[in-house]
Amino acid sequence: MSLLNVNNLSVSFVTRNGTTNAVQSVSFTVEPNSITAIIGESGSGKSVSCYALLGLIPQPPGRIDSGSAEFEGRDLLQLSERELRGIRGSDIAMIFQDPMTCLNPYMRIGEQLIEPLLVHGVADKETATARATALLDEVGIRNPESAMNAYPFEFSGGMRQRVMIAMALITEPKLLIADEPTTALDVTIQAQILQLIKSLQDKRDIGVLFISHDLAVVSDIADQIVVMEKGHVVEQGAPTDIFSNAQHPYTQKLLAAIPSGEPPEADGSRAPLITATNLKTYFTSENSDEPVKAVDDVSLTINRGEVLGLVGESGSGKSTFGRSILRLTPITAGSVEFDGLNVGELDKGSLKTLRRRMQMIFQDPYASLNPRMTVYDTLAEPLLLHKIVDRAGLDSAIKSLMDNVGLSRAFAKKYPHEFSGGQRQRIAIGRALATKPEFIVADEPVSALDVTIQAQILDLLKDLKDEYGLTMLFQSSASLSCGRCSQRSKSMSQTACWASIRIL
Repeated sequence: MSLLNVNNLSVSFVTRNGTTNAVQSVSFTVEPNSITAIIGESGSGKSVSCYALLGLIPQPPGRIDSGSAEFEGRDLLQLSERELRGIRGSDIAMIFQDPMTCLNPYMRIGEQLIEPLLVHGVADKETATARATALLDEVGIRNPESAMNAYPFEFSGGMRQRVMIAMALITEPKLLIADEPTTALDVTIQAQILQLIKSLQDKRDIGVLFISHDLAVVSDIADQIVVMEKGHVVEQGAPTDIFSNAQHPYTQKLLAAIPSGEPPEADGSRAPLITATNLKTYFTSENSDEPVKAVDDVSLTINRGEVLGLVGESGSGKSTFGRSILRLTPITAGSVEFDGLNVGELDKGSLKTLRRRMQMIFQDPYASLNPRMTVYDTLAEPLLLHKIVDRAGLDSAIKSLMDNVGLSRAFAKKYPHEFSGGQRQRIAIGRALATKPEFIVADEPVSALDVTIQAQILDLLKDLKDEYGLTMLFQSSASLSCGRCSQRSKSMSQTACWASIRIL
């Protein structure tokens, strides 16, 4: 007998602009002691399907149009709010996507962990504290007694996600829903979290409903894969069947978006454009007399026309290294030369002139784009600042930039919040290209995007590199599996097909 049996679930949202059918006739099951993975791009309806089961969709504007969700003989969709409160966090628990926004920043970790036990009357405070401490140790948190008194901001992303897993498991649920729990985590942390969920599922004999936009992520842990597109289930089956014999074009597209291949041979005949010699960038810390050595004695050369993939986990110094090259961060020692110029010795005027030749694409376009500036204003700013065009030629230059990065000209007067993640990154790329630079630092520009959007952005960067003759430093902490073969061999990074790789 299935632990969860969802049948013909349909969910819609009614707004002043009309009705959006977010989920249409979706059916799937979760067996005891197994993992069912729901895969699809953003907007495919996978999260809405799961939130609807627990009454987490605001009504209005959301509404459940039809269907059933049998959990241990009870239809979750027919339960009252009071009955659902007795199930949420008790028999069915959830790991949300972003632990930093889900954890209360004003409450210590221990207080948040024991809260479900106290709310559901499972244990008294002393027993709950002991269980929470033991569970932190089980999910791999070092010094769990100290961690109980810490605040969320004191933990890394991987540690916060472990806390969320502990919080979900503390009531010993029968079903665990994990909503993209590894998005934007380093590949090593991602692997740890996936293995942790798998091992806890086996150890505790629970069912898991795992939501992800990446087929490669769930390839090694899922017992059943459900593929969703635009609110519909288009294909489902065992991972071996999905990877080796995908039937639906959408599933084939998701598989095709996973990078594969070998990096190109480095061309030693090209002249160096960037040379970093014994570069050191240290930061002082209020909690220690010892400096934080973000970049410590790094030397490398980037040749003209080369794309260098710099790979490492968060905290390895990738971003600081890229910022140090552009002198966005002051260096402690060593030197950076750009086309024979010592970047560290330039005055402000000379540095401004050089910045026209050196640009950066930041990791989070939503944070790096001014929310009060339209696309037109965002692209116009560097053009006017560096006096590349005058007012008369501004419209034509902006239209040309939008064409180059694949943005419709009709979007010119829109603001960043009106775009998807992939579209916002195209705007950021357009801004970086506005000055016609020779060198670009791309700081994890696809880390939190859907795999198909990742592929589009990577293809765009490759095409622009060829068209403009760009030299590029591509920084990444992510690794993707190749789902085209049964071995699912690992590629080194998202740039493995077209960049030389070095590890920091």
